[in-house]
Amino acid sequence: MTSTWLITGATSGFGRMVAERALAGDAHVIAVGRRGDRLAELADHAPQGRVTTIRLDITEPVAEQVIADAVRTAGGLDVLVNNAGYGLFGSVEQIDADQARALFDTNVLANFAVLRATLPALRASRGRVVQISSVNGQCAWASSGLYSASKAAVDLAGEALARELAPTGVRVSIVEPGIFATEFATSLHVVLPDDVYAPTVGKFLADFSALPPSAYGNAEKVADAIMTVATMEEPPLRLAVGADAVERIRESLRARLAELERWESFSTGPVGRTV
Repeated sequence: MTSTWLITGATSGFGRMVAERALAGDAHVIAVGRRGDRLAELADHAPQGRVTTIRLDITEPVAEQVIADAVRTAGGLDVLVNNAGYGLFGSVEQIDADQARALFDTNVLANFAVLRATLPALRASRGRVVQISSVNGQCAWASSGLYSASKAAVDLAGEALARELAPTGVRVSIVEPGIFATEFATSLHVVLPDDVYAPTVGKFLADFSALPPSAYGNAEKVADAIMTVATMEEPPLRLAVGADAVERIRESLRARLAELERWESFSTGPVGRTV
């Protein structure tokens, strides 16, 4: 029986690669993206009738209804790959309110709208949700503050969602890639720092821009990981992809645990107790 997948951000990067893999596996793909030319190209190379393309900015107020209608027309849904998003790097202070709002509208609120549109069908099929987060959902560095916050929101909402949906048979996985060679790296929104943040934000951005091609992983690995967790009987809740992601998340968790233990007596002792 043919499965039905809905993939946001399906016109490039991980989304496009996953769409191609799902089609190769005989799935019907509902491909959502903003670029009509890329969607048409995907449909042209797909078996007849196996792609439903939706040209849509998922931050639009009508997006939730448009996606719900597409799922209804398709007769249900088995897998959601909630992938759409973008990067914004700069100091927390210097990213203005409009830029921050736009980031959270896309990376967080639109992500939730897609979930609302698809979860009834996924419960009916006991389907799968794959939330695309980032290594930055688990840790932050100078310049990634707001982007990390948006991905942490996706990460923790996904953890709660997994618990909420467990009795229904729907499985949720959060994929956390490190640095990979996709259009994401070349289309970052960057707010350049002033002199105050040059030693921190400026240094990180300069070091990042100087990374050699060998520092970027093969994006096919992430697409393969998404396909794997989407079809596993008992998938992981979180999957870090890339050696850099594993190491950075491990370092972050160790540092947080060490800090927790260092201050445990202060936190649990009598009020005013000194350490």
